[in-house]
Amino acid sequence: MPSYFISMKILPLAVALVVIGLSSFSPSLPGTSPSTDSLRYPEEVHLKNIRQLTFGGDNAEAYWSFDGKMVSFQSNYLQWGLACDQIFYTPLEGVDLSVKGSKPQMVSTGKGRTTCAFFLPNNKDILYASTHLGGDDCPRDPGRAPGGKYLWPIYDSYDIFVADIKGKQKVRLTATPGYDAEATVSPQGDKIVFTSMRNGDLDLYVMDLKGRKVKQVTNEIGYDGGAFFSPDGKKLVFRASRPKTEEAKKEYLDYLKQGLVAPTEMEIFTVNVDGTDLKQVTNLGKANWAPFYHPSGKKIIFSSNHKSSRGFQFNLYMINEDGTSLEQITYDKVFDSFPMFSPDGKKIIFSSNRNNKGTRDTNLFVADWVE
Repeated sequence: MPSYFISMKILPLAVALVVIGLSSFSPSLPGTSPSTDSLRYPEEVHLKNIRQLTFGGDNAEAYWSFDGKMVSFQSNYLQWGLACDQIFYTPLEGVDLSVKGSKPQMVSTGKGRTTCAFFLPNNKDILYASTHLGGDDCPRDPGRAPGGKYLWPIYDSYDIFVADIKGKQKVRLTATPGYDAEATVSPQGDKIVFTSMRNGDLDLYVMDLKGRKVKQVTNEIGYDGGAFFSPDGKKLVFRASRPKTEEAKKEYLDYLKQGLVAPTEMEIFTVNVDGTDLKQVTNLGKANWAPFYHPSGKKIIFSSNHKSSRGFQFNLYMINEDGTSLEQITYDKVFDSFPMFSPDGKKIIFSSNRNNKGTRDTNLFVADWVE
């Protein structure tokens, strides 16, 4: 998922969508004693023992290794010498990134802009998308359109690569012209889903772990991205825009020709991996994104600003796969997103603006999950 969603990302990545960096809000957190769960809001009944992992910059899209011992993530933290997002990984135990001068292992090249890292089943390699073949510098961020519309850049220099956890570049998985990014791996470790512009629109595709056997999954006009597999690997959950009117379709296609997407209207969808049984899960309006399946395979957790009158407060929600029983999960006053359950379903990792002492920082948090 584009890291520009949290830059304020970003998405990221995050805005009419993620104006977290533009907001002056800061959390007022419960608890004054180290013995209390002081990073948790009282309403967050599904979370326990929240622990902060990063301590500065925009940190997002943290995804577990298959053994549940590490996470990959992207960051633009200036104190790590970054001009825009690069890919890192960190063990969950034995590392304290709050210590001054500490820095996790960088996996990407340090060139261009990167996004969407995900461990491969061997827990030694990480795939991610990068623009580094298009140039060493960070590509330009388009910001807002005239009139204030928030835009994502769909850089045509994005391709998907694999590196080991020490940063040794191993293989390039995509080589077609145009945007290829937003890749994640099935729980069974046999397939990759990603978003591509290779047919002229932003659709979902699947391929094997070597970048072969590529098959198109979605084919309706609109942006399809941020996809994850269901626990059994048979379905995908993703975010999508679906312009309905001719005017909206024209605007979408005109932006796309410029390498841009306006992501302020998205809903959550599911589809079988073979492209059948496409279903819209949410119909909430505004921006609903960053979906991930609950371990049961029957529910979906996602981020949304649908309750926000001004559009910048994003929280986590959970909903049944059939679109019923919507429940709010997190309650930060600015930004919660990018949730992912651990492989054993006992923990959850997410990004949040909580505990940032009034700055624009978005950090990673891990918590025990309480049913």
